[in-house]
Amino acid sequence: MRVFVYEYMTATGTGREPGSPDHGMYREGRAMRDAVVSDFSGIAGVEAFAFPDEAAPVEGIWFEEQCCGAVSDWTIVIAPEADEVLRRYALLVGRDRGRLLGSSLAAIELTTDKLAMAQHWLAHGVRTPATSDREPTVCEAFPVVWKPRDGAGSTDTFLIRDRFELATALAARAPVRPMIIQEFVPGRAASIAFLCGPRGHVPLLPCSQLLSDDGRFKYEGGELQIPPYLAERAVELGRAAVECVPGLLGYVGVDLVLGDASDGSRDYAIEINPRLTTSFIGLRALAVFNIAGAMLKAATGGELGSLEWKPGRVRFGPDGSVRFL
Repeated sequence: MRVFVYEYMTATGTGREPGSPDHGMYREGRAMRDAVVSDFSGIAGVEAFAFPDEAAPVEGIWFEEQCCGAVSDWTIVIAPEADEVLRRYALLVGRDRGRLLGSSLAAIELTTDKLAMAQHWLAHGVRTPATSDREPTVCEAFPVVWKPRDGAGSTDTFLIRDRFELATALAARAPVRPMIIQEFVPGRAASIAFLCGPRGHVPLLPCSQLLSDDGRFKYEGGELQIPPYLAERAVELGRAAVECVPGLLGYVGVDLVLGDASDGSRDYAIEINPRLTTSFIGLRALAVFNIAGAMLKAATGGELGSLEWKPGRVRFGPDGSVRFL
Protein backbone atom coordinates (compact mmCIF):
# COMPACT_ATOMS: atom_id res chain seq x y z
CA MET A 1 0.00 0.00 0.00
CA ARG A 2 1.28 3.49 -0.88
CA VAL A 3 0.16 6.55 1.07
CA PHE A 4 0.88 10.01 -0.33
CA VAL A 5 1.06 12.74 2.32
CA TYR A 6 0.65 16.23 0.89
CA GLU A 7 1.36 19.14 3.22
CA TYR A 8 0.60 22.47 1.58
CA MET A 9 3.06 24.81 3.36
CA THR A 10 6.14 22.66 2.74
CA ALA A 11 5.15 21.57 -0.76
CA THR A 12 4.62 25.15 -1.91
CA GLY A 13 7.37 26.71 0.21
CA THR A 14 4.82 29.15 1.62
CA GLY A 15 6.25 30.86 4.70
CA ARG A 16 9.86 29.87 4.03
CA GLU A 17 12.15 32.65 2.90
CA PRO A 18 15.90 32.18 2.35
CA GLY A 19 17.89 33.69 5.19
CA SER A 20 14.80 34.24 7.38
CA PRO A 21 13.22 32.17 10.17
CA ASP A 22 10.53 29.83 8.89
CA HIS A 23 6.97 31.08 9.40
CA GLY A 24 5.12 29.41 12.28
CA MET A 25 2.58 27.74 10.01
CA TYR A 26 5.42 26.38 7.86
CA ARG A 27 7.10 24.78 10.89
CA GLU A 28 3.75 23.42 12.06
CA GLY A 29 2.99 21.91 8.67
CA ARG A 30 6.44 20.31 8.44
CA ALA A 31 6.06 18.80 11.92
CA MET A 32 2.67 17.26 11.07
CA ARG A 33 3.94 15.95 7.73
CA ASP A 34 7.02 14.30 9.22
CA ALA A 35 5.07 12.75 12.11
CA VAL A 36 2.35 11.18 9.97
CA VAL A 37 4.83 9.92 7.34
CA SER A 38 6.86 8.32 10.13
CA ASP A 39 3.81 6.58 11.60
CA PHE A 40 2.56 5.27 8.27
CA SER A 41 6.06 4.05 7.43
CA GLY A 42 6.01 2.03 10.64
CA ILE A 43 3.10 -0.11 9.38
CA ALA A 44 4.09 -3.38 7.74
CA GLY A 45 3.38 -3.34 4.03
CA VAL A 46 2.83 0.43 3.86
CA GLU A 47 5.04 2.91 2.00
CA ALA A 48 4.43 6.56 2.87
CA PHE A 49 6.00 9.46 1.00
CA ALA A 50 5.85 13.24 0.79
CA PHE A 51 7.62 15.97 -1.14
CA PRO A 52 10.93 16.85 0.57
CA ASP A 53 11.56 20.45 1.61
CA GLU A 54 14.23 20.94 -1.05
CA ALA A 55 11.72 20.07 -3.80
CA ALA A 56 9.50 23.07 -3.03
CA PRO A 57 7.75 24.68 -4.70
CA VAL A 58 6.13 21.68 -6.33
CA GLU A 59 4.18 22.15 -9.55
CA GLY A 60 0.46 21.36 -9.36
CA ILE A 61 0.78 18.66 -11.99
CA TRP A 62 3.10 16.74 -9.64
CA PHE A 63 0.38 16.61 -7.01
CA GLU A 64 -2.10 15.29 -9.55
CA GLU A 65 0.34 12.64 -10.73
CA GLN A 66 1.09 11.38 -7.23
CA CYS A 67 -2.46 11.31 -5.87
CA CYS A 68 -3.97 9.43 -8.80
CA GLY A 69 -5.18 5.91 -8.09
CA ALA A 70 -2.51 4.38 -10.31
CA VAL A 71 0.29 5.72 -8.07
CA SER A 72 -1.15 5.98 -4.54
CA ASP A 73 -3.75 3.94 -2.69
CA TRP A 74 -4.50 6.84 -0.34
CA THR A 75 -3.77 10.56 -0.22
CA ILE A 76 -3.75 12.66 2.94
CA VAL A 77 -4.04 16.41 2.43
CA ILE A 78 -2.82 18.71 5.20
CA ALA A 79 -3.71 22.23 4.14
CA PRO A 80 -5.26 25.41 5.57
CA GLU A 81 -9.00 25.87 5.18
CA ALA A 82 -8.55 29.55 4.25
CA ASP A 83 -9.26 30.60 0.66
CA GLU A 84 -10.61 27.09 -0.08
CA VAL A 85 -7.07 25.63 -0.22
CA LEU A 86 -8.03 22.39 1.56
CA ARG A 87 -11.17 22.03 -0.55
CA ARG A 88 -9.31 22.57 -3.82
CA TYR A 89 -6.76 19.85 -3.12
CA ALA A 90 -9.40 17.44 -1.84
CA LEU A 91 -11.32 18.05 -5.08
CA LEU A 92 -8.22 17.28 -7.17
CA VAL A 93 -7.75 13.93 -5.44
CA GLY A 94 -11.24 12.83 -6.44
CA ARG A 95 -10.92 14.24 -9.93
CA ASP A 96 -7.81 12.18 -10.57
CA ARG A 97 -9.47 8.98 -9.35
CA GLY A 98 -7.46 9.04 -6.16
CA ARG A 99 -8.68 7.99 -2.73
CA LEU A 100 -8.73 10.74 -0.10
CA LEU A 101 -8.02 9.69 3.47
CA GLY A 102 -10.06 12.65 4.60
CA SER A 103 -13.52 14.14 4.75
CA SER A 104 -15.95 14.61 1.88
CA LEU A 105 -16.15 17.89 -0.03
CA ALA A 106 -19.53 18.63 1.57
CA ALA A 107 -18.09 18.13 5.06
CA ILE A 108 -15.08 20.31 4.24
CA GLU A 109 -17.30 23.06 2.86
CA LEU A 110 -19.53 23.07 5.95
CA THR A 111 -16.78 22.95 8.56
CA THR A 112 -14.62 25.51 6.75
CA ASP A 113 -17.44 28.08 6.80
CA LYS A 114 -17.46 29.05 10.48
CA LEU A 115 -20.76 30.92 10.22
CA ALA A 116 -22.51 27.99 8.53
CA MET A 117 -20.95 25.61 11.06
CA ALA A 118 -22.23 27.67 14.00
CA GLN A 119 -25.72 27.77 12.53
CA HIS A 120 -25.62 24.02 11.87
CA TRP A 121 -24.55 23.29 15.43
CA LEU A 122 -27.27 25.48 16.89
CA ALA A 123 -29.86 23.68 14.76
CA HIS A 124 -28.61 20.37 16.20
CA GLY A 125 -28.47 21.49 19.82
CA VAL A 126 -24.67 21.77 20.07
CA ARG A 127 -23.50 24.63 22.29
CA THR A 128 -21.45 27.18 20.35
CA PRO A 129 -20.93 30.96 20.78
CA ALA A 130 -23.41 33.32 19.16
CA THR A 131 -22.02 34.12 15.71
CA SER A 132 -22.78 36.73 13.05
CA ASP A 133 -21.18 38.00 9.86
CA ARG A 134 -21.77 41.68 10.66
CA GLU A 135 -18.88 44.02 11.41
CA PRO A 136 -18.32 44.86 15.11
CA THR A 137 -19.25 48.35 16.31
CA VAL A 138 -18.69 50.46 19.44
CA CYS A 139 -22.11 49.29 20.67
CA GLU A 140 -20.98 45.67 21.19
CA ALA A 141 -21.41 43.85 24.49
CA PHE A 142 -17.63 43.50 24.83
CA PRO A 143 -15.62 41.32 24.84
CA VAL A 144 -16.14 39.72 21.42
CA VAL A 145 -13.98 37.72 19.03
CA TRP A 146 -13.56 38.87 15.43
CA LYS A 147 -12.00 36.41 13.00
CA PRO A 148 -12.06 35.23 9.37
CA ARG A 149 -15.06 33.21 8.29
CA ASP A 150 -12.72 30.59 6.77
CA GLY A 151 -9.55 31.22 8.74
CA ALA A 152 -6.75 28.93 9.86
CA GLY A 153 -3.83 29.39 12.25
CA SER A 154 -5.45 32.31 14.13
CA THR A 155 -4.54 34.68 11.30
CA ASP A 156 -6.48 37.98 11.54
CA THR A 157 -8.14 36.85 14.78
CA PHE A 158 -8.81 39.47 17.44
CA LEU A 159 -10.14 39.56 20.99
CA ILE A 160 -11.87 42.94 21.23
CA ARG A 161 -12.46 44.13 24.80
CA ASP A 162 -13.37 47.77 24.26
CA ARG A 163 -13.79 50.45 21.60
CA PHE A 164 -10.06 51.19 21.56
CA GLU A 165 -9.19 47.59 20.72
CA LEU A 166 -11.98 47.69 18.13
CA ALA A 167 -10.24 50.57 16.35
CA THR A 168 -6.94 48.66 16.41
CA ALA A 169 -8.56 45.52 14.99
CA LEU A 170 -10.35 47.41 12.23
CA ALA A 171 -7.04 48.96 11.17
CA ALA A 172 -5.03 45.73 11.39
CA ARG A 173 -7.27 43.13 9.77
CA ALA A 174 -6.71 42.08 6.15
CA PRO A 175 -8.84 44.03 3.68
CA VAL A 176 -11.62 42.40 1.68
CA ARG A 177 -11.81 39.22 3.73
CA PRO A 178 -15.10 37.79 4.99
CA MET A 179 -15.14 37.99 8.79
CA ILE A 180 -17.42 36.82 11.59
CA ILE A 181 -18.02 38.17 15.05
CA GLN A 182 -18.52 35.78 17.95
CA GLU A 183 -19.52 36.04 21.56
CA PHE A 184 -16.40 35.59 23.71
CA VAL A 185 -16.78 32.62 26.04
CA PRO A 186 -14.31 32.32 28.94
CA GLY A 187 -12.77 29.02 29.90
CA ARG A 188 -10.01 26.57 29.14
CA ALA A 189 -9.06 26.20 25.47
CA ALA A 190 -9.05 22.52 24.54
CA SER A 191 -9.21 20.20 21.57
CA ILE A 192 -10.18 16.62 20.89
CA ALA A 193 -9.45 14.53 17.82
CA PHE A 194 -11.64 11.77 16.44
CA LEU A 195 -10.88 8.92 14.06
CA CYS A 196 -13.94 8.94 11.82
CA GLY A 197 -15.24 6.23 9.55
CA PRO A 198 -18.25 4.07 8.62
CA ARG A 199 -18.40 2.57 12.13
CA GLY A 200 -18.60 5.98 13.82
CA HIS A 201 -16.32 8.48 15.55
CA VAL A 202 -13.66 7.21 17.98
CA PRO A 203 -12.27 9.84 20.37
CA LEU A 204 -8.57 10.18 21.15
CA LEU A 205 -7.23 11.86 24.30
CA PRO A 206 -8.42 15.46 24.77
CA CYS A 207 -5.70 18.12 24.96
CA SER A 208 -5.33 21.55 26.48
CA GLN A 209 -4.45 24.24 23.96
CA LEU A 210 -1.73 26.79 24.75
CA LEU A 211 -2.68 30.15 23.21
CA SER A 212 -0.98 33.53 23.32
CA ASP A 213 -2.34 36.04 25.83
CA ASP A 214 -2.01 39.06 23.53
CA GLY A 215 -5.59 38.89 22.27
CA ARG A 216 -4.61 37.19 19.01
CA PHE A 217 -5.07 33.52 20.09
CA LYS A 218 -1.80 32.43 18.48
CA TYR A 219 -1.40 28.67 18.80
CA GLU A 220 1.63 27.72 20.92
CA GLY A 221 1.09 24.00 21.29
CA GLY A 222 -0.76 21.85 23.79
CA GLU A 223 -0.65 19.51 26.75
CA LEU A 224 -2.15 16.13 27.57
CA GLN A 225 -3.50 14.36 29.48
CA ILE A 226 -6.04 16.72 31.02
CA PRO A 227 -7.94 15.99 34.28
CA PRO A 228 -10.53 13.19 33.87
CA TYR A 229 -13.51 15.40 34.73
CA LEU A 230 -12.54 17.79 31.92
CA ALA A 231 -11.73 14.96 29.52
CA GLU A 232 -15.20 13.46 29.96
CA ARG A 233 -16.82 16.78 29.12
CA ALA A 234 -14.56 17.29 26.10
CA VAL A 235 -15.44 13.85 24.73
CA GLU A 236 -19.17 14.43 25.24
CA LEU A 237 -19.25 17.84 23.56
CA GLY A 238 -16.78 16.86 20.84
CA ARG A 239 -18.83 13.80 19.97
CA ALA A 240 -21.99 15.88 19.65
CA ALA A 241 -20.08 18.33 17.44
CA VAL A 242 -18.94 15.68 14.93
CA GLU A 243 -21.92 13.33 14.94
CA CYS A 244 -24.18 15.93 13.32
CA VAL A 245 -21.77 16.49 10.40
CA PRO A 246 -22.12 13.90 7.60
CA GLY A 247 -19.05 12.93 5.59
CA LEU A 248 -16.28 13.29 8.17
CA LEU A 249 -13.55 10.72 7.56
CA GLY A 250 -10.08 10.04 8.94
CA TYR A 251 -8.49 12.33 11.51
CA VAL A 252 -10.74 15.24 12.54
CA GLY A 253 -10.03 17.83 15.24
CA VAL A 254 -12.56 19.80 17.29
CA ASP A 255 -11.65 23.01 19.14
CA LEU A 256 -13.52 23.63 22.40
CA VAL A 257 -13.72 25.97 25.35
CA LEU A 258 -14.38 24.24 28.67
CA GLY A 259 -16.05 26.64 31.09
CA ASP A 260 -16.31 26.79 34.87
CA ALA A 261 -19.57 24.81 35.26
CA SER A 262 -18.91 21.27 36.48
CA ASP A 263 -21.95 19.98 34.56
CA GLY A 264 -20.52 21.21 31.23
CA SER A 265 -23.29 23.75 30.70
CA ARG A 266 -20.69 26.45 29.94
CA ASP A 267 -18.66 24.37 27.51
CA TYR A 268 -18.71 25.45 23.85
CA ALA A 269 -17.70 23.98 20.51
CA ILE A 270 -15.66 26.53 18.55
CA GLU A 271 -14.74 24.90 15.25
CA ILE A 272 -13.96 21.66 13.42
CA ASN A 273 -10.73 21.03 11.52
CA PRO A 274 -11.54 18.36 8.89
CA ARG A 275 -7.88 17.32 8.58
CA LEU A 276 -4.83 16.32 10.59
CA THR A 277 -4.01 18.81 13.36
CA THR A 278 -0.91 19.49 15.45
CA SER A 279 -2.37 17.52 18.36
CA PHE A 280 -1.28 14.41 16.40
CA ILE A 281 2.28 15.17 17.55
CA GLY A 282 1.42 15.06 21.23
CA LEU A 283 -1.00 12.16 20.94
CA ARG A 284 1.51 9.86 19.22
CA ALA A 285 3.93 10.40 22.11
CA LEU A 286 1.46 8.73 24.51
CA ALA A 287 -0.19 6.24 22.18
CA VAL A 288 0.73 2.58 22.64
CA PHE A 289 -0.83 1.95 19.22
CA ASN A 290 0.02 3.47 15.83
CA ILE A 291 -2.43 6.34 15.29
CA ALA A 292 -1.90 6.36 11.52
CA GLY A 293 -2.76 2.66 11.38
CA ALA A 294 -5.87 3.25 13.49
CA MET A 295 -6.86 6.13 11.21
CA LEU A 296 -6.62 3.83 8.20
CA LYS A 297 -8.67 1.15 9.96
CA ALA A 298 -11.36 3.65 10.92
CA ALA A 299 -11.61 5.02 7.38
CA THR A 300 -12.02 1.54 5.89
CA GLY A 301 -14.61 0.41 8.45
CA GLY A 302 -12.27 -1.81 10.45
CA GLU A 303 -12.64 -2.61 14.13
CA LEU A 304 -10.23 -0.48 16.20
CA GLY A 305 -10.54 -2.41 19.42
CA SER A 306 -9.15 -0.88 22.60
CA LEU A 307 -6.87 2.13 22.12
CA GLU A 308 -4.25 2.04 24.88
CA TRP A 309 -2.32 5.02 26.19
CA LYS A 310 0.87 5.38 28.22
CA PRO A 311 0.59 7.06 31.62
CA GLY A 312 2.00 10.53 32.10
CA ARG A 313 1.72 13.98 30.56
CA VAL A 314 3.42 15.68 27.64
CA ARG A 315 3.69 19.20 26.31
CA PHE A 316 4.09 19.57 22.56
CA GLY A 317 4.91 22.57 20.43
CA PRO A 318 3.78 23.61 16.95
CA ASP A 319 7.35 22.96 15.76
CA GLY A 320 7.06 19.25 16.59
CA SER A 321 8.87 19.37 19.93
CA VAL A 322 7.62 17.05 22.69
CA ARG A 323 8.52 17.26 26.38
CA PHE A 324 7.36 14.81 29.05
CA LEU A 325 6.10 16.57 32.18
